[in-house]
Amino acid sequence: MSLQRTLAIIKPDAMDAGHAGAIIARIHEEGFTVRGLRQLHLTQIQAEGFYAVHRGRPFFDELVQFMSRGPIIVLALEAEAAIDKWRDVIGATDPAKAAAGTIRKLYAASLGENAAHGSDAPETAAVEIGYFFPGCEVRPSI
Repeated sequence: MSLQRTLAIIKPDAMDAGHAGAIIARIHEEGFTVRGLRQLHLTQIQAEGFYAVHRGRPFFDELVQFMSRGPIIVLALEAEAAIDKWRDVIGATDPAKAAAGTIRKLYAASLGENAAHGSDAPETAAVEIGYFFPGCEVRPSI
């Protein structure tokens, strides 16, 4: 295996409910190295840009509204097989189907408000990390 990076987002619902600290602690407990971290409040245009791949799908407008309603935390994470590892930690998109102990099982309210995001492939991770951490904002591996 090799070191890999993924993007994690703590979404507005988890931020509103005060779960950001527990999620960040979990990231560290799981052995991820945080290479970048930012808190921001997406504008509608920024949310549309990030989720452009979903434009035209029935949930797009609702997703954009949700992601731009309040602050989020974006993190560039690094670990062995980081993408699969983070997706295992956050659990299934639908919290009702997520495994016990996963972030979404613990903190998500619904399919639409599911507490966290994780990249689904190396190519996606590279684009997503670049979206939120342009230029030299992500700390290099040692």
